[in-house]
Amino acid sequence: MNAFLQRFSFRKYAGLLLLLLISQVAHATHIVGGELDLQYKSGGSYQLTLTLYFDAINGSPGALDNDLTATIFEKGTNRRMQDIVLPLTNNTFVAYTNPACTSPSLSTRQLIYSRAIDLPAASYSNGTGYYVAVERCCRNNGISNIVAPGDAGQTFYLEFPAVSRRGQPFIDSTPRIFPPLSDYACRGELFYYNFGGQDIDGDSLVYELVTPLNGHSTAAPTNSKPLALPAPYGNITWNAGLSATNQIPGTPTLSIGRQTGRLEVRPSQLGLFVFGIRCSEYRKGEKIGEVRRDFQLKVLNCPQNQAPSLTVRTTGRTRAYREGVDTLRLTTSNRCATLRFTDLDPASRLSLSLHPVNFTGALPELSLAQGTVRTQGAPDTLVSQLCFPACLDTKGKVYLLDVIVADDGCSLPKRDTVQVAFTSQPDPNAAPSLVSTAGPTFPLHVRPGATITFDLTATDPENDPLTLEMTGRGFAPTSLGAQLVQGISNNQLRGRFTWRAPCPTASKSLYEFEFTAAASPCNTKQTASVVVPIQIDYQNVGPTLTSSQPLALTGEAPVVVRRPLGGTYEVTLEGLDADADQLTLTAAGKDFDLAAAGMSFEPHNGAGRATGVFRWQASCDAVTALGALEVTFQLQEATCLPKPQIRTVRFEVTNTDTASFLPPNVFTPNNDGKNDFFTMPALPPDFCDSRFAVIRIFTRWGNEVYRTTDRTFSWDGGQLPSGAYLYLIEYTNKKRFKGLVTIAR
Repeated sequence: MNAFLQRFSFRKYAGLLLLLLISQVAHATHIVGGELDLQYKSGGSYQLTLTLYFDAINGSPGALDNDLTATIFEKGTNRRMQDIVLPLTNNTFVAYTNPACTSPSLSTRQLIYSRAIDLPAASYSNGTGYYVAVERCCRNNGISNIVAPGDAGQTFYLEFPAVSRRGQPFIDSTPRIFPPLSDYACRGELFYYNFGGQDIDGDSLVYELVTPLNGHSTAAPTNSKPLALPAPYGNITWNAGLSATNQIPGTPTLSIGRQTGRLEVRPSQLGLFVFGIRCSEYRKGEKIGEVRRDFQLKVLNCPQNQAPSLTVRTTGRTRAYREGVDTLRLTTSNRCATLRFTDLDPASRLSLSLHPVNFTGALPELSLAQGTVRTQGAPDTLVSQLCFPACLDTKGKVYLLDVIVADDGCSLPKRDTVQVAFTSQPDPNAAPSLVSTAGPTFPLHVRPGATITFDLTATDPENDPLTLEMTGRGFAPTSLGAQLVQGISNNQLRGRFTWRAPCPTASKSLYEFEFTAAASPCNTKQTASVVVPIQIDYQNVGPTLTSSQPLALTGEAPVVVRRPLGGTYEVTLEGLDADADQLTLTAAGKDFDLAAAGMSFEPHNGAGRATGVFRWQASCDAVTALGALEVTFQLQEATCLPKPQIRTVRFEVTNTDTASFLPPNVFTPNNDGKNDFFTMPALPPDFCDSRFAVIRIFTRWGNEVYRTTDRTFSWDGGQLPSGAYLYLIEYTNKKRFKGLVTIAR
């Protein structure tokens, strides 16, 4: 072979090898399945997540992406809204339901790609809604139920509604569907799995089988992680005889509960089978979104596993309970049933569980919940007591309870279920009793300040726990100092009541205390009550107040006492009380201190009698500084409903009478020694704050001709001609005197 042919053959071989390697890389991604999730956070913020399931046994580590791109499209127009790069945030293994059943040929990784995104209402309010898509290649080569699985891509898809409707926020999170699956199925055995999801908004969920989406991605190296294109997305191609309603061959074939999400199949062929599920959410009867999941189920040959068996037997019955025929009638003497459960397989570990079918609340108790049969030293049959609560009340209805025994077989436990129908009434229960040592004659009588005490005893025929409570009719006992101290003695609840009777109020002197003993068997309160009325006996005769001088009674105008400057006033007061209550006499000035006004009061207080002497000496200082002087005398008794005695007096300092003041009205300044000057020796004298200030003399035309501040003035008329002149005299308290004086020359 010449050199040219050799070079040609080498290049051809190298090219074929490169294509083979590229094909192997493309076919070695081994994506098991996955789903998208969109959760509302706040405002316009959401969390977008892609969960990807990856074959950890056969998958190529180089096919694990550090990020994937999701695209949001508008449904009505397929308009691309935004591309979102989702970083890888978590990489874990999916656990088996029963770790003991782990298969070395099956291991799945869960890859989480997630990012917070904004969906502003201004951009996402189209009524047709939106969808999110991620396209990725490729599927497992070993898938048994589709054509050319190694070249088949996957499209992860969800739909969500507009975030705003009619100008108002429309909040929705997509349903979080079914936990991931790592279990395998056994050929010829029933496989079941609860794929039921949850919706945080409380929307209704509907499940159905769908054909998985292939999309636009291919096995080409440059197209293994493409940017998603808009819908429609192509489906995978089923093998002959298979379809969306017959995805895994079996009897029965694969099915899912439309409302429950329970997946079931009894596979008839070995292999690796892909299947697709759609979960749609409805609000008020309107579909608002959906989530799809692609996944795989591997079918293996498994060791034969016999199902366990369970029988139920009630006390006094020779035959076992017959499901659908018998109904347990639970009574006081018989609230338990005997469960016998076993398994034909050696070393089988069994467990019991209970599932209420048509009721909620407390479940019966099992004396034995699990155990092993048919091993050395272990029994062939396990026995457990199923005992129903004594308080269980079905209110005449028939309750259904699934009693389930499960083994630890692979791939999933086999079970036997007996559905028990039963009715139940709570055990009869009598009300408690309550007695007191108060009485027997009511009401009880007590004087203010005295202490009253009595005991209460509460008992219950069935020894149910008791509480003892004290209340008042129209009042709070503890606010009045009443106490109830409790303690338990010989299955009795005892209480001691103690109360120091307070003063009665003007509106209340009878107090009714109510004591209640309560038991709450089966959450049904039963009570017994005792009412103890207590009358506070109290009478009061008000004190009397007398005085040596007349004083005004309460509500009357004050008595007025007048004294000239330097004059004195004295009065003696005496208070008497027929009840011998402590009496207190006081005297108080209205807005002034007694001593500052020249007043004094000396009381002598005591039980049943109080006296006091009041004195006052009239002075200008008090009148000038304090103005009107009003004094209140009060006699107060120390008792529950006091009747105080009050007297008032107004004190005034009298002034000189000015009515007789007659100033001269003519003088003759002719130097004859007779009436030559205008003088006023009889001017009213200065008094307290009323003092002479000035005299002014005016002509008939208002011209001032004379002024002086000397109260002993003497005016000779100057050179003024004869005639009448006006004079004006002013005092410091603005008192005025005016008149005419005539100069006669």
